[in-house]
Amino acid sequence: MEFSWIAVGILLITSVGLLLSRDWRASLILLAMQYLAIFWLVSRHWPLGMATIKLVAGWMSAAALGMTHLSLFDPEKNFEQTRPRGGLFHLFTAGIVALIVAAETSRVDTIIGSAGLPVTTGGLLLIGMGLLHLGITSEILRVTLGLMTVLAGFEILYAVVEGSLLVAALLVAINLGLALVGSYLLIASWEREIKSV
Repeated sequence: MEFSWIAVGILLITSVGLLLSRDWRASLILLAMQYLAIFWLVSRHWPLGMATIKLVAGWMSAAALGMTHLSLFDPEKNFEQTRPRGGLFHLFTAGIVALIVAAETSRVDTIIGSAGLPVTTGGLLLIGMGLLHLGITSEILRVTLGLMTVLAGFEILYAVVEGSLLVAALLVAINLGLALVGSYLLIASWEREIKSV
């Protein structure tokens, strides 16, 4: 049980790190670490093979986004330099999300049933942090990371109520599709910048 709380701690650190990070490489590393903690929590309710598929799909998504970004943009350039410096504000809002999650976890856990507090906390935390991430950015890579975080939180909670292999495959396809759409939009944005120069 304690190990599951360690995974929740990793999710908290990685989701706040994604919110504060300005470097695309660090963001993708945090995303990969986030999927490792997701694997840990999902493996409490799914067989090890199905949970491993979730981990591999997350890492493949991060790799696809990283390869696209690396091939298009200057590797030394941070991916959102125009964003105003609001680190304290982002940290404050992340704290508010964490407080809301802490206050509502037990209520949601009784609704879900046999999820367990660490699983419910991890899922709600990712959904809240992902929505916060989506609310403060318009940059394509960051929006994609926010959507993947929200989806990952939903997948943690959904793993409790549905253990079907077909549903797991569908969620993996959605994850990979989201990464491919993000990569496509990065390419389209780069081409638009090139044409405007």
